[in-house]
Amino acid sequence: MKISVIGCGYLGAVHAATLASMGHDVVGLDNDSARVALLAGGRAPFHEPGLEPLLREGLDAGRLEFTADPARLAAAEVHFLCVGTPQSKTANAADLSQLLDAVAALRPHVRPGALVVGKSTVPVGTANAVAGYLSGTGAELAWNPEFLRQGTAVQDSLLPDRLVYGVAGDGPVSVLDAVYAAVLDRGTPRVVTDFATAELIKVAANAFLALKLSFINVVGEFCEDAGADVVRLSEALGHDGRIGGRYLQAGAGFGGGCLPKDLRSFRSQAQQRGVESLDELLSLVDGINADARFRAAERAVRLCGGSVEGRRITILGAAFKPGTDDIRDSPALDVALQLAAQGAVVTVTDPQALGNARLQCPQLAFEAEPLDALRGAELAVLLTEWPEFTGLDPEEAAAAMARAVVLDGRNALDAAAWRRAGWDYCGMGAQQPRTSSPVA
Repeated sequence: MKISVIGCGYLGAVHAATLASMGHDVVGLDNDSARVALLAGGRAPFHEPGLEPLLREGLDAGRLEFTADPARLAAAEVHFLCVGTPQSKTANAADLSQLLDAVAALRPHVRPGALVVGKSTVPVGTANAVAGYLSGTGAELAWNPEFLRQGTAVQDSLLPDRLVYGVAGDGPVSVLDAVYAAVLDRGTPRVVTDFATAELIKVAANAFLALKLSFINVVGEFCEDAGADVVRLSEALGHDGRIGGRYLQAGAGFGGGCLPKDLRSFRSQAQQRGVESLDELLSLVDGINADARFRAAERAVRLCGGSVEGRRITILGAAFKPGTDDIRDSPALDVALQLAAQGAVVTVTDPQALGNARLQCPQLAFEAEPLDALRGAELAVLLTEWPEFTGLDPEEAAAAMARAVVLDGRNALDAAAWRRAGWDYCGMGAQQPRTSSPVA
């Protein structure tokens, strides 16, 4: 099929490349000429494992191209809207300006009988509004929410957990089945529903994950006070099939470009519709997440004897999670900035996100190599569980430190091994750490 993808950021670039790998002819449109040039050269403008080989495969086969010219959309049978819907700068609601601009750019070039498919995460009612903007073009509309996870986005596109079609009639279903034939042939579940339900599915899923993460973080706080171990508690809970172990690891909270803004968008929608219980629940979850970061910083201060003024601290991680260079709403950088504001000399290391972090946080120091970052530090704080950090030799890492003290903000290290190597190890959600004496 001939397909266009409008918006070639994180979602759109991955979607375009995976559609081309399924055998479709795909043109990706973006108004950022520098991004278009990178993608057209087979290079991803962000870190995503497996994406660049897929880009080069599509480009070399002639099934994939990228452009800044909306006129190149005219031949497409299916148009995917993949632009961002970030949180508004003045409220919790989603900012739909990029989506509306994309529809305006598409409208003159969409042909009768074409299918326009929204993939962006949007508030309920957006699909009906977009359908109104497309009135008179002869095009149909569907909403097909995305469920990509950064770090595994290519796999999530080729082997998704489910496909969701939000439609107002039967026509779009057969077209989308043709687009996703390779995925459906593998037995992927398909849910066909109305616009409103499709619009809600992504924010509801992310709100639930945020709730699960926040639950285990407050349980971890209780464990600290009670002398219990939240890691073992989580392991036991995870064996319950009704609960499951995923998203049940206590730590310094969640971040990124999806969970926080989708949580707030859902809350804004609940407020607008007068669903007070949902508004209050999501507000509590958001607050718990902010508190998890504060508690991580507070614990780091205690490990430095009650003050971090002039103390050298290394933060292991800048990205909000491993597998990506995305630093949006990063807990790691949040904690780093909190400690720097209290007078600490903070050095950050990360295998992929240092370029982005330098631009956003020039007040911090940065080192590409973990051992260089640890050299002379009095406290190491693990906040992004990259394999490059969890796989460090604890003896070698201890030799680099001025004082071998580590705060494992993700409970991702082998605590016993690090303690055997001489580290004063402290996790999140365990017994309260003893206060370490300042170095003379």
